[in-house]
Amino acid sequence: MALRNVSQVFHTKRGDVPAVRDVTLTVGAGDVLCLVGESGCGKTTTARMAAGLARPTSGSVEFEGEDVDTMDSRRRHEFRRAVQFVHQDPYASLNPIRSIFGTLSSPLRRHGLAKNRAEAWEQAKALLERVDLTPAENFLPKYPHQLSGGQRQRVAVARSLTLNPRLMIADEATSMLDVSIRVGVLRTLTRLRTELDVGFIFITHDLAIARYFGTGGKIAVMYLGRVVEYGDAHEVIDNPQHPYTKALLAAVPDIDPDQRHTHDPGLRSVDIPSLTALPSGCSFHPRCPLYREGDCDTVPPQLAEVSPGREVSCHVVAGDAAERDGAAR
Repeated sequence: MALRNVSQVFHTKRGDVPAVRDVTLTVGAGDVLCLVGESGCGKTTTARMAAGLARPTSGSVEFEGEDVDTMDSRRRHEFRRAVQFVHQDPYASLNPIRSIFGTLSSPLRRHGLAKNRAEAWEQAKALLERVDLTPAENFLPKYPHQLSGGQRQRVAVARSLTLNPRLMIADEATSMLDVSIRVGVLRTLTRLRTELDVGFIFITHDLAIARYFGTGGKIAVMYLGRVVEYGDAHEVIDNPQHPYTKALLAAVPDIDPDQRHTHDPGLRSVDIPSLTALPSGCSFHPRCPLYREGDCDTVPPQLAEVSPGREVSCHVVAGDAAERDGAAR
């Protein structure tokens, strides 16, 4: 899966809202990409475009090297089967008047993966066991309201596995769960990623969860529709470069009070600009502690490589990196 310079603009009575602006990302089989940022930064809109649920205003979405918009009906059918979505609220995403067996058997029967009820029952049972809902026979006849939040989310994950996907998109899939249950669901998703060699786009506002689930993968930090930092998960978390990433890390609770000061953001303002009235130049400059008059408030920064595999959208950070490279030579 690849997003190539995708943008999404919503037209409203208050004006155009650039929800996503010029985002380029890739994720392969068995890879994990964590999209991180505060509410309203464009994470979910980006994921919806990746899943084919929304068409980008500009740019392209590619699956296995082919533009989704130019696919014929057969290829688009394959794409829709290969990319599955796990929503934030499991209760809202499950049909309340359909049993768990009905929920899991419907795609199996619809796509010819189960020829009769008996086959569908056995496959649905295996799916529940795969997501650690056992004994599965006890859950299949039940309805969503009879399950806990964690159990419902596991059912949602099982449903996304019915068609053997190659990419799963989890949109804040653990944010509505208790902390103890959250860890269990994350472990299940991590195991599935390894066992099935399925790619993941994992959306979260919590960098602690991104650190846990994104191990061995990539993190893209988004701010007001743009990716402002991208790199290996452990590098972004342990050595943040963009001041916004540092601000997000400073907001993560830490039991060690001395450790919290290592990423003190020192923001100039806590107010987030409106998407209908974005600041000139860098969108983050009204809040940025590194602000320098000149480029910061006039020229929008582009993602630039500041070290191997590490990209940051910041004039100051990119300039400092260039100076270090020059001195090293």
